[in-house]
Amino acid sequence: MSTSPRPQSAVTVVVIGYDDAGHVADAVRSALAQGPAVREVIAVDDCSTDGSAELLTRLAATEPRLRVIRRPVNSGGCGTPRNTGMDAVASPYVMFLDSDDVLAPGAVEALLAAACAEGAQVASGLCVRRELPSGREVPWQAPLYAARAVVERPALCPRLVRDTLCVNKLYAMGFLRAHGIRFPEGRFPYEDVVFTARVLAASPRIVLVPDRVYVWHVRRSAERLSISLDRAGVDNWRARTRACRTAHAILLAAGEKELARATRGKFLDHELRMYVRELGLHDAQYQRAWWEHTRAYLAEYDAADWERAPASPGRLVGWVVLASPEPRDLPRLRELASRPARLPPPYARAPDGTPVWSADLPEVALEPLLTRPVGSLPLAVDAELRLHARGARGGLPPRLRLRLRLHDLYGRLAEAGGPEAVEVAWRRREDGRPGPCRTVAFRPAPERTGGAEGAGESVWSAETDVDLTALAAPGAGTWDLFLRLRFRDGAHREVTAHALTGAGLLRRRALPSVRHGVLLVQPYATHSGALALRVAPGVRGAVAVARRRLRRLLRRSRPA
Repeated sequence: MSTSPRPQSAVTVVVIGYDDAGHVADAVRSALAQGPAVREVIAVDDCSTDGSAELLTRLAATEPRLRVIRRPVNSGGCGTPRNTGMDAVASPYVMFLDSDDVLAPGAVEALLAAACAEGAQVASGLCVRRELPSGREVPWQAPLYAARAVVERPALCPRLVRDTLCVNKLYAMGFLRAHGIRFPEGRFPYEDVVFTARVLAASPRIVLVPDRVYVWHVRRSAERLSISLDRAGVDNWRARTRACRTAHAILLAAGEKELARATRGKFLDHELRMYVRELGLHDAQYQRAWWEHTRAYLAEYDAADWERAPASPGRLVGWVVLASPEPRDLPRLRELASRPARLPPPYARAPDGTPVWSADLPEVALEPLLTRPVGSLPLAVDAELRLHARGARGGLPPRLRLRLRLHDLYGRLAEAGGPEAVEVAWRRREDGRPGPCRTVAFRPAPERTGGAEGAGESVWSAETDVDLTALAAPGAGTWDLFLRLRFRDGAHREVTAHALTGAGLLRRRALPSVRHGVLLVQPYATHSGALALRVAPGVRGAVAVARRRLRRLLRRSRPA
């Protein structure tokens, strides 16, 4: 390994933006605040009409390290303005920043120091997705950044294809220019997927650092959604598959067969599962167009692409889509595409006993589930919330009762000795705060998973109260339910629960409370079908929830 001398003022940060006057100054300031390692910040305005360029020009008048480039015509995408910025870079290294995000403090220093110490052409760090306005943060591709690591060439770490972001990385400009690596021009959504493939195809030495370097702001209620969030039309899915197909072709042409196969595996595990979870939210016309396009795309896969981890949820979803000419079983596919995956009944078998998707789709064999470890099976747990009848007696405040039903999956749980207990835990979505947690024993249920298609698999049940007082203590918020199943052979599995939607379930209720006067409680099913619970304590909390709901309804009613 050869180290590189540490240059002073070695990095240019390219910030791109279009009609984002409300955020671009914060992005630029986060780059300037990185200290002397940043030689220059180049802000490329893609012909904005909201005063962004003028705002940047005023900022540049007081900051000599800031240079503003205004494009005369809007490019329609992110690739062209990034290329414009790259063409103007005079520093040894470059980083990219979007106008609605920020660099974490110390990001440039951490990446530059690592790149120089390891002689790496690319240094990459942890990105976090920050949900706004709640502030909840979720790490992006966290396993890659658990500890500092040096990858001599990308083929030695195929997981690199899963982090297709360009903004959490520092690149040596000499490397990019020597290999002619640029972004796709014009309107090309998901341009960073293609850029990343071009980088990996050039086989750079890469250093990974655990430092938090980039904060990706997720504004789901924004007037203009980002490309990754604007998935209302099927054209977004077509653009996503085009980017993935292009990335695969780039890696294959470079002789990186393992990386090319890894990109196809990543598509099944990430892109396909994400869009399937939302498929039921669209109309029938969208579903048919999506299904037809996806079948055509998956038909390009060869046997070796499917053979990698055959029991993974994404591959099972892909098999169903490929095997059926029309959209089908969308609720069940949504459950299987969730994280963690859930495969609800029916559990059908072919005449020879082989597990299959259903009696009318026997060509989709689920035989790989018979050998997968119990701790990674897509186990299905049903959950329902009902008023605790005993709590209403004797003047006691009512409480909610949580009932869980765990389905055996082709006898695999019985083989493990059956479930012993379940740890029931609630987590506050806004800030990740842990809520009440208790362990409850499972007991065999009298019914079995059966019916016309089923095989009569066992069912186990467990019940516990929901401590609404504890959930209401932090104020109004949303609580997600997480379960940790423990089996008698020592195995365990962390899952979420499918929210049952029968009569009397998932209703908003106003409950009396000794501490708060009143509690507004609303169980609901998330987009992936999991059970969650909104709790608003006191009259003020209930009014705040009503106001937020009214704002959502008003946004939905606005003309397009």
